[in-house]
Amino acid sequence: MQTAYLNGTLLPLSEARVSAMDRGFLFGDGAYEVIPVYSRRPFRLAEHLRRLRQTLDGIRLDNPHDDAAWARLIGEIIARNDGEDQSVYLQITRGADTRRNHAFPASVTPTVFVMSEPLLTPPPAQRETGIAAVSAPDMRWLRCDLKTTSLLANCLLRQLAVDAGCVETILFRDGYMTEGAASNIFAMKAGVMLAPPKNHLMLPGITYDVVLELAAAHGLPCEVRDVSEDETRAADELWMTSSTKEVLPITLLDGRAIGTGQPGPAFRNMYAWYQEFKQTVMRCGE
Repeated sequence: MQTAYLNGTLLPLSEARVSAMDRGFLFGDGAYEVIPVYSRRPFRLAEHLRRLRQTLDGIRLDNPHDDAAWARLIGEIIARNDGEDQSVYLQITRGADTRRNHAFPASVTPTVFVMSEPLLTPPPAQRETGIAAVSAPDMRWLRCDLKTTSLLANCLLRQLAVDAGCVETILFRDGYMTEGAASNIFAMKAGVMLAPPKNHLMLPGITYDVVLELAAAHGLPCEVRDVSEDETRAADELWMTSSTKEVLPITLLDGRAIGTGQPGPAFRNMYAWYQEFKQTVMRCGE
C-alpha cells in the first residue's frame, strides 16, 4: 500500500481526495517537484527545495513549509513506502476557493500533496541501442524555468513522440534547441559537449547540473551556449537527461540517424561516470 501526505494527514494514496474547487484542478495553479531517492536518501534535496522556492516565488504562492519541515515530511514518506530507490513527488496548489475566479483569492489555504513511486530507470536496451526522438516547435509559455503543474503543452508535445513510437520530443524555438518535452538535451560535436544555457526558456534540471559537473571533473570540453537547430541535427551525439531517465543516447531524430546511428563514445563515458557518481555520491545522500 502506498502512503501519501495530504494537507497534514498521512493516508493511503488511494484515499487521497481534493476539492473540485481546488485551483490546481481548475487552473493548473500550482508548483511541483520530483526528487529521486537512492538507498532511501533523497538526492540533492537542498537544490530541489531551492528550485521549488523559485517556482513558488515566480507564481506568487507562499511556501507552506521551511526546508527543515520539508525534509522531515519527505523523510516520513520515504520511510513509509517500499523500495530503496524511490521517486518522491510533491505538489503545492493555491488551494480551494469558494468560486471559480481567475484572480487569486484573498485568503485560501494551499493544498499540499506528497507521494512516492518506485524509481524506474531505463531498460538496458535503450542504453545499448539508443532511443528515437521527434522534433517540434516549442509552443510553451515563456516561463519554462518555473516547474508548474500547468503541463498541457508538455503533455501534447510528449504525445507526439508516443504517437511516432519514440521516447522524447526535442523542442526548437526561433532556430535554437531549448530542451525535451520532459528532459534536458545535450549535443556532442567534434569532441565538445554543447549545453543550452539556463534561462526562462528551459527548466533548470538537477541532472543537467550533474552532467555539467561530471564533464568538468573528467576533462570533457563543454560549451554552455545557445545551440542551433542545425547544430542539433548535425551533432555527433545527442543525449537526453532527467532524474528518472538519467542519461540516454538519442540515435534517431525525425527518422534520421544522429552521428553513426549508435550510442557514441562520449555517451558511454558519461554514462559510466554517472553510474559511478550514483554509487559513491547519490547513495550517500549528498
